[in-house]
Amino acid sequence: MRDGGRLAAAIEILGDVEARHRPVRLALKAWGDASRFAGAKDRAFVSGLVLDVLRRKRSLGWRMGDESPRAAALGALRFLWNWPLDRIAAAAAEEPHGPGPLTDTEHRALEGPRDLTEAPPPVRGDYPDWLDASFGRAFGEARADEGAALAERAPVDLRVNTLKTDPERALKALASVEARPTGVLPTALRMAAPDPAARGGAVEAIPQFSKGWFEVQDLGSQIAAAAAGDVKGKQVLDLCAGGGGKTLALAAAMGNTGQIYAYDSDARRLTDTVRRGDRAGARNLQVRSPVNPEPLKGLDGKMDVVFIDAPCTGTGSWRRHPDTKWRLTPEALAKRQADQDQVLADGARFVKPGGRMVYVTCSVLPEENEDRVAAFLAEHTAFARRPATDDPALIRYLNPNGDLRLSPRTSGTDGFYVAVLEKTR
Repeated sequence: MRDGGRLAAAIEILGDVEARHRPVRLALKAWGDASRFAGAKDRAFVSGLVLDVLRRKRSLGWRMGDESPRAAALGALRFLWNWPLDRIAAAAAEEPHGPGPLTDTEHRALEGPRDLTEAPPPVRGDYPDWLDASFGRAFGEARADEGAALAERAPVDLRVNTLKTDPERALKALASVEARPTGVLPTALRMAAPDPAARGGAVEAIPQFSKGWFEVQDLGSQIAAAAAGDVKGKQVLDLCAGGGGKTLALAAAMGNTGQIYAYDSDARRLTDTVRRGDRAGARNLQVRSPVNPEPLKGLDGKMDVVFIDAPCTGTGSWRRHPDTKWRLTPEALAKRQADQDQVLADGARFVKPGGRMVYVTCSVLPEENEDRVAAFLAEHTAFARRPATDDPALIRYLNPNGDLRLSPRTSGTDGFYVAVLEKTR
C-alpha cells in the first residue's frame, strides 16, 4: 500500500470507531480481515496512526479547527509524525486510493494551526470534559499536563522472573530488542516506545520468553505488586487475579515458598494464569476457579496478604488503550465504584489479624481510589492505613495519606493507585 491508501484506511477505521462506539482492536481486525492485500508494514502503519489519533483526538481537532476523523488523521501526520505538508497533500490526493485532495481550509490549518495553549485543560490534556473535575482533584493545575502524558505512546516494560533467571542474564537475552534497566526495581527492564508506523520488536519471539525468563508488565504494575512487601513464606490471596500478571510477580517474590491463591470472578480469565504459571515455574500457586462450589472455602481469616487488583475504569492505561477514554461514561464510573466497594468488603474477611490488604487500581480518578479507601475504613474499623512503600526510590510518589499515586508524568509508568490496609491485632 502507498501513503494514500494507508491514510484512507486509517480515516475509515476512525470513522467506524466513532460511529459505532466499538473497541479499536475490533475495528482494526475487521479492516484487516477485509484487506488481505495489506502487508505487515501496512497494518503497523494504519494501526499506529489510528492509535495516535485516538490518543490526541481533542487536541488535534482543536489545532485543525475540525473534529472529524479526517482532520485528526491529517493533523496527526503533520503534528505528531512530522510529515512535511507536501507529503500529506500528495498522499491525500493520491489516485485512486487516497481520501481526496486537501481543502484550502485544511492547507491553512496544517500550515498555521490554532494555538493549543489557548485551549481549555480537557482539550490540552485530551480527556473528556466530564472528567475535568476528577482530574482537578487528582492533579490540580497540572491536570492538562497529566492528561497529555497519558496520551503519549508507552514504552514496553518487562519483569525478570527470578524463579528462572536473573536480571543480568535476562538483559543478555534481550540485547536484540535493546532492553535497559529502569533503575527503579532491580527486576524491571524497559524497551523504548516503538515507532508508531513500524513493527515493534517481538519479545515473544525471543526463545527465553517461552522458557519463562521474563513477562511483559508495566513498571507501575510491578511497583504495585512490590507494595505487598515481604511475602516469602506467607499465605497470599490474589482476589482479582485476571490473567495473572501480578499473581506471577507475587509468586516470584515469594520464591516458591508459602502459598499463593489466585481467584477471579470470571473463570475465563484464569485460563492464562494456569498456563503462565506453568511457564514461570510457580510451584506454590493454587488457582481457585469460580466454576467450583465455594472456591475460597477454608481461607477466611488466614491470609497474611490479600491482594486486590480491583476492577476499574482503566484511566491509568490510556496510553495503551486510548479508545477507552472516549467510551467511558459517568454510569460506567459509578458501576466500577460499586464493584470496588464490594471487592474490598469481600477481601476483608480473608485477612488474618496483623495481615494486610493491598488495594490497587490502574485508575487516576480519586473516586475509585482515595474515596473508596475512605469509605471502606469508615465501615471497617478493624483496619488502618499503612504507608504503601518504604522504598527510597518510591516514597516521593506517596500522597499525604501514605498511598502510592503513579502516573506517566511523575513516575514514567501507567497510572496506578496503591493503598495498604492492615488489620489490627
